[in-house]
Amino acid sequence: MRFKYLFLCTFCLDGWKPAIQASKQNIHIKKGQLIFAEGDPVKGIYFVYEGNIKVHKKWDDEKELILRFAKKGDILGHLGIGSGDIYPVSATALEAAVVCYIDMSFFESSLTANNNFVIKLMRFFADELQTSEKRMKNLVHLPVKGRVAQAIISIKNQFGVSENGFINFEPAKLDLASFAGTAYESLFRTLNDLVDEHIITLSGKSIMIKDEARLLQLVAGN
Repeated sequence: MRFKYLFLCTFCLDGWKPAIQASKQNIHIKKGQLIFAEGDPVKGIYFVYEGNIKVHKKWDDEKELILRFAKKGDILGHLGIGSGDIYPVSATALEAAVVCYIDMSFFESSLTANNNFVIKLMRFFADELQTSEKRMKNLVHLPVKGRVAQAIISIKNQFGVSENGFINFEPAKLDLASFAGTAYESLFRTLNDLVDEHIITLSGKSIMIKDEARLLQLVAGN
């Protein structure tokens, strides 16, 4: 049942779950459809039921930077809490998806009524902040090869690998470039270099890590 994957439902009091069931709204999202856009007024929080989502931000007039990918069970829109009542990022479906929407007034009531949920949410915020700060620092200081290595490791850690060894997520190369903070052409050359050095294997959009230790060295700047 989809309801059990809701982050709020997982950590709230059992007695609060009927209220969530009555207040939530399931929204079906098409591939490529915006869930919310940077600058939109904050009206609520979203939880991913099905599908993969990219969370992205304008980089300059023509580019975007993907901050993270979200999958089933993840939260969307939380960066809009306390940020001047607007979403500072956008969220777009990478495939057909289903999200659960909870309006802000009910979300705030949930915080008041569920101490355990507040604790879990604070830990989530802390972990995400540490990860984001480290990634942003690497985007500034690492060369392209290190940034691409970091992107591949991050995706592997989030989505895991299949039985045949490929990462369980196949982003388009343009999205992978945006996640690595580099141009498509630079990503293409770097991926080919990593293949030639027997660090990764490519099969279409699928990526297999063959030498994770070397990828980690590149992330460390070595």
